[in-house]
Amino acid sequence: MHDSVFDLCGKRILVSNDDGIHGPGLQVLIRIARSLSDDVWVVVPDQEQSGSAHSLTLHHPLRIQSVSTNVWTVNGTPTDCVLLAVNHLMKDRMPDLVLSGVNRGANLGEDVTYSGTVAAAMEGTLLGIPSIALSQVFKDQGNIHWATAEAFGPGIIGRLMTKGWPKNVLMNVNFPDASPSGVTGVEAVRQGIHKLGDDLVERLDPRGRPYVWIGAQRPVDQPVPGTDVEAISRGAITVSPLCVDFTDYHTLEELCAQVLS
Repeated sequence: MHDSVFDLCGKRILVSNDDGIHGPGLQVLIRIARSLSDDVWVVVPDQEQSGSAHSLTLHHPLRIQSVSTNVWTVNGTPTDCVLLAVNHLMKDRMPDLVLSGVNRGANLGEDVTYSGTVAAAMEGTLLGIPSIALSQVFKDQGNIHWATAEAFGPGIIGRLMTKGWPKNVLMNVNFPDASPSGVTGVEAVRQGIHKLGDDLVERLDPRGRPYVWIGAQRPVDQPVPGTDVEAISRGAITVSPLCVDFTDYHTLEELCAQVLS
């Protein structure tokens, strides 16, 4: 923990999220960031933007509102927040690190393609800034173990920053549904299978008109060892490097050799 504080002392940290200014994990992440540096800036959506993915607002103006010293809201997406923070609010000096979260809920497996939390970190990565997405897994909404993210977050961030990673990669960290004493370790793992949105709920509104509500993710019978879904189920903190280059190079080689030659 002390090594983490020393490593990031004096560094400028940008905090964002997709749960918005009132997201319960935001204050957790602000405390984590302030334990690492005195130069912390917060730019977040003015309302929840969960599931917004890496969307950019193009068809209405964005408004920035000051909440307190170095804390702002934006009437847009997490991507908008990071973009405006880096290119407008912090244009005199770019942040050294972007932290996104702490998300209320998991960002495992295919969740990352929908996640505004991951998207904020992805935008930071595209802007050339080391970026980390952090999420707190839970099953019981009345008992979310925010203390786990707060206890382990600074050390993980510090160690990752000391190690470093490629410029086209962001780090995705998930904390398990366990108290700090129940954490079984920290594991570097790949994405598993954890697809959202398969449970569609069909109902009628008070006027008798039908509507569909997108529900929870489908269950995974046997999580594959070596994946984030499997490791988190054993109480481990998961760290997954995600690349912003979506190219499948094996398929590309096959196309070049067999189809396009």
